[in-house]
Amino acid sequence: MCGIVGYVGRREATPILLEGLRRLEYRGYDSAGLATLSGNTLHVRKRAGRLRELIRLVSERPAPGTLGISHTRWATHGGATDLNAHPHIGGNNLLALVHNGVIENYALLRTQLEAEGFIFRSQTDTEVIAHLIAHYYEGDLLEAVRRALSCLKGTYGLALISPQHPNLLIGARFGSPLVIGLGENEMFLASDPNALIGYTQRVVYLNDGQLCALTAESWDILDRDRAPVQASIHAIDWELEDVELNGFDHYMLKEIYEQPEALENTLRGRLDDTNATAHFGGLNLSPRRLRQVDRIILTGCGTSYHAGLVGEYLFEELSRIPVEVEYASEFRYRNAPIERHTILIAITQSGETADTLAALREAKRKGIPTLSICNVVGSTIAREADGGVYLRAGPEIGVASTKAFTCQVLVLTLLALYFGRMRHLSASQGARIIEELRQLPDLVRQTLSCDEPVRQIAAKYYQVQNFLYLGRQYLYPIALEGALKMKEISYIHAEGYPAAEMKHGPIALVDENTPTVFLVPRSSVFDKVISNMEEIRARGGPIIAVTTQGCEEVASRADDVITIPDAPEYLQPILAVIPLQLLAYHMALLRGCDVDKPRNLAKSVTVE
Repeated sequence: MCGIVGYVGRREATPILLEGLRRLEYRGYDSAGLATLSGNTLHVRKRAGRLRELIRLVSERPAPGTLGISHTRWATHGGATDLNAHPHIGGNNLLALVHNGVIENYALLRTQLEAEGFIFRSQTDTEVIAHLIAHYYEGDLLEAVRRALSCLKGTYGLALISPQHPNLLIGARFGSPLVIGLGENEMFLASDPNALIGYTQRVVYLNDGQLCALTAESWDILDRDRAPVQASIHAIDWELEDVELNGFDHYMLKEIYEQPEALENTLRGRLDDTNATAHFGGLNLSPRRLRQVDRIILTGCGTSYHAGLVGEYLFEELSRIPVEVEYASEFRYRNAPIERHTILIAITQSGETADTLAALREAKRKGIPTLSICNVVGSTIAREADGGVYLRAGPEIGVASTKAFTCQVLVLTLLALYFGRMRHLSASQGARIIEELRQLPDLVRQTLSCDEPVRQIAAKYYQVQNFLYLGRQYLYPIALEGALKMKEISYIHAEGYPAAEMKHGPIALVDENTPTVFLVPRSSVFDKVISNMEEIRARGGPIIAVTTQGCEEVASRADDVITIPDAPEYLQPILAVIPLQLLAYHMALLRGCDVDKPRNLAKSVTVE
């Protein structure tokens, strides 16, 4: 959610801090700020609103120095105001601190610190950390940080600087991600490796309970007792051009159009023609152990949860394994009985989603093998799972997930094929699926030609206040995902349902001002969905249909038609979701919404 960028080196810090924050805008925020040191002088600049407000302030009041920290805040404690924006000051200008996460016992700590004479200027839980460090400071800043952190209950990823230590940048992490970037005579600190692209390709990820001490020439990672920790250096594979717009008006549109290449990257090296199955390099569970699996739990949040719902159909059809799909936020608190030979697969774009990470840890606590499906190499969930599969979708900057979703569904398809070949699928069946998967990126390229027809449909309906999305079987989760996209970026109320469930209550919502999007390509339930369309049509509801090219039965019943190429049912979710992504995008544009940074939302939700 919130973004952190820190720098220590030889260059002016402010341009690096601001550029890093710009690359983290997609995470969601409502204020921004920075602090730099020049000699022993601390410069703090912060503003509510978008990053441009901070940039304007810094242009009027420069913040010089080669050491600094910066932050974009997504409000939790206290509103989006200048005073509540980070950084926060500890003591009498002893230190400046930025923080991601939530401190659960901040109220008690604040009362104790106020009794000792500390003056609070904000409503945030973060200012408590700054003053607590000042309270423990006796000349050793690292020790003061260590002692202060031992008093906290909750989560944190933080960075701080102090005029008393003008060459030192300190970071700490518990439950909120933090990564060190290694440069030549300079070091970086960030909550997301995206902020470091173009500055370094060598990074080190902090684990929970670790601190780091950075100077221009050195980096040290310490545990809670200040003992040195050996850490691995990872490479960032993404290039600067991957996080730029490259001629597109918005990141969301760029990422929609990147889906053919993203899917090709997801498939690369994972199709085993010899054995007519899928191949993975990082599952870290033996085929013998996987063959014993008789139940799968898929867990995720938001769009990743919808990918899991598609995965349920995939595994049960291709692998004949019972599947349960759980909201990660619910699973973490349930005490559900879990049988032997169960595995949990955590689905996440960022690899840092707090609820999904907690669900994974709960499964591991109970001795359940865990796998992750993730897009970010070195992320917490990727490192803590027993094994996993990377999406290889490339950076996804738009808050509303598009290419990560289709790549998640593709990875689930590959896993279902892999499990299926170990159980009941014949070699000829596996070979047919592999051939169909190879054709998928080109089918997606064909589907993208619907952009202009979708834009025209959006122009027809963009002023409505409600949308319904209906699908059956594999396309029911896509109805949910299409409705979510519409809500996320256009702020139109939208609901997704299994098509047959409409008559059990929601059909009362149908009127001439409520369009219904039907997902009705050729399938085993095609005639059933046609009947559901007739129910809406009889009540005067406008119908937008997503169907197979050349399908006259649908065209004669719908007010507007969007076509996708013919494909096997198990691949239809990936094709059918694309016009829904485009519909939400064009509706949002016509309504004047901020497509890439919708209100109140964050890309990576790292708090509960």
